[in-house]
Amino acid sequence: MSQSESHLARRLGLFDATMIVMGGIIGSGIFMNPSVVAREVHSTPLILGAWAFGGLIALAGAFIYAELSSQTSDSGGQYVYLREAFHPSIAFIYGWTLLLVIQTGGMAAVAVTFAKYLMELSGGQASDLRASMVAAVALALLTLINCFGVRAGGTTQNVFMILKLVAIAALVVFGLTVGAASPTSPAVNASSSPSIWNALMAFGAALIPVQFAYGGWQTACFVAGEVREPRKNLPRGLLLGVLGVIAVYLSVNFVCVYALGPQGLADTKTPASTLMRLALGEKGARLIAAGIAISTIGFLSQSMLTAPRVYFAMADDGLFFKTIARLNRARVPAFAIALQGVLAIVIAFSGRYEQILNYVVSSDVIFFALTGACVFAFRAKVGNPTVREGAMKDAGDPGTLPDGRVSAASFRVPGHPFTTVFFIAACVAVAFSTIYRYPSNSLIGLAIMLSGLPVYFVWKGRKRV
Repeated sequence: MSQSESHLARRLGLFDATMIVMGGIIGSGIFMNPSVVAREVHSTPLILGAWAFGGLIALAGAFIYAELSSQTSDSGGQYVYLREAFHPSIAFIYGWTLLLVIQTGGMAAVAVTFAKYLMELSGGQASDLRASMVAAVALALLTLINCFGVRAGGTTQNVFMILKLVAIAALVVFGLTVGAASPTSPAVNASSSPSIWNALMAFGAALIPVQFAYGGWQTACFVAGEVREPRKNLPRGLLLGVLGVIAVYLSVNFVCVYALGPQGLADTKTPASTLMRLALGEKGARLIAAGIAISTIGFLSQSMLTAPRVYFAMADDGLFFKTIARLNRARVPAFAIALQGVLAIVIAFSGRYEQILNYVVSSDVIFFALTGACVFAFRAKVGNPTVREGAMKDAGDPGTLPDGRVSAASFRVPGHPFTTVFFIAACVAVAFSTIYRYPSNSLIGLAIMLSGLPVYFVWKGRKRV
């Protein structure tokens, strides 16, 4: 661990870690994606099955990240795991893709979504320029808050996460008062039944928005260097957070199918608003719009808190601008936070965030699969996983051996290797389905990802000078 890394302030506890996990997952997706899933699979068992299966994938992933996070206290999450298990170049490509595609484009899109909901609630016109300006102000404020310290950023994230849960609880409770929808799906005779291949492809397509909605739990590992007793609190936070989100998502989808029916759910593009309008009229639609606005700004708060730690770790390794590894007086990587904020604002004004989002899923699940393989790589090492010289020597991180090796993981993946193989196989299947359904966007995303390789060698060459 470098000198700068050792000075990160450990001010986040188990509750903070759990809220960060849930905040990284729950954005606007759960309010929109149930209808997308219903358009791919057309029955209640398959709709709920897709969300349950997606939850199992997320839980298997949480098990994997819990084991990995129990072996290192370095900030950077996946970047650190990929660096130690395979090669710094793979880790750099991940950080590069996170900065250019996965995180920044997503933050810009979510910020504009927040702006549009906020402007509609205030009675203003949601033009693209005005929405971009409001989005920029929101991103700038969150950037500033997180530069004040990890405690300020963590508290802001916790408040928004609690408000999100209140909004979702209201959606579920009021949705149950609507009453069960009458079945409206047309009968399907045997001759029109889809082939097994088409059924599998439809279920795989349904998993794409499901996986997008479940994504983000891994970002809690980015702030490992600022969590108290990270090798205990991060695994617990991951499991508690993912289990909580599974319960939330299944509850929302159950009430949507219950009140709207599979066909009614497929016919609406705004299931949460439709449901609340049935329950409380236009007042209900405005209430859920406020809930969605809170959820989106909460997601932005979590992203601003976590993602910059990856760029900080890259710079700490000498593979990015040195300034990004500097800490301010509040002991946070303020320049890394500012970089994330500025790039998200630029993309929000460019109007290209939706296009960038189309490149995300195929790249993201590839790195999920590689990170799952890290468990095999670490366990295959002689003795226990070995980290780079000087790493893990943190007085606040018990379990470090005198020679720098990490002691046995305090958490082990249940059912390994079957659980780990299931997660990797699921990620590969989602990647295949994404490329099959959206070949052009997927190939562009993969091209952006691979463009990080020559950039890595440029930074590596500069490091040697």
